[in-house]
Amino acid sequence: MYNKESIQDMQERVDQYISQFKEGYFSPLSMLARFTEEVGELAREVNHLYGEKPKKNSEAENSMEAELGDLLFVMICFANSQGLSLSEAFEKTMKKIKTRDKDRWTRWEDKEAEE
Repeated sequence: MYNKESIQDMQERVDQYISQFKEGYFSPLSMLARFTEEVGELAREVNHLYGEKPKKNSEAENSMEAELGDLLFVMICFANSQGLSLSEAFEKTMKKIKTRDKDRWTRWEDKEAEE
């Protein structure tokens, strides 16, 4: 069962968590390094599942879901530290993609018309 928590709710929840520590959010460069590290861990997991590199017997079990969760947490931390709304960023990106890529891909209804 999935939690239907909004991105804004997640940003507030992470901020409440981070705000209890004196250190607060990491610096932008540290945050980017953490994000890059998490992307690498996701890439490693995908490579184990779909690539030619099987896990060693000594390696701990992990999942793409866990790695995506780690990435989401770091992304939320990064956005919060910069005072950015991920909901607004997402809306702007969707608007850009819908405009820029509106004729780039074959729509299902177009595919049916060709047959």
